[in-house]
Amino acid sequence: MALDIAVKRVYEAPGKADGQRVLVDRIWPRGIAKKDAALTLWLKEIAPSDELRKWFGHEPERWAEFQKRYRGELDGNEKAVAQLRALLGEGKVTLLYGAHDEAHNNAVALAGYLRAHA
Repeated sequence: MALDIAVKRVYEAPGKADGQRVLVDRIWPRGIAKKDAALTLWLKEIAPSDELRKWFGHEPERWAEFQKRYRGELDGNEKAVAQLRALLGEGKVTLLYGAHDEAHNNAVALAGYLRAHA
């Protein structure tokens, strides 16, 4: 079964095509009101550990190692992964993140993990 997952910056306007909107950052994004985020869920438990997030520091040269370490964390985080899979079972889910880098962030890594473990 192909999962209907999208990835989007939380600062982009909500759209009807977003489906369920899930913020996957541990820290609330600066400068955005909770009502403006139009979230279905803030699943901070699925975000990378503070230690991993700080180590990564959005350095593209650390991307491959970040993904590897984050997958390891996700493998041990069955409850949060199951919660996200349940939402995906209901239809489209848009994973929201606050980082500036659209290619190297935890939401992109998480979407890849979910697709690989579908």
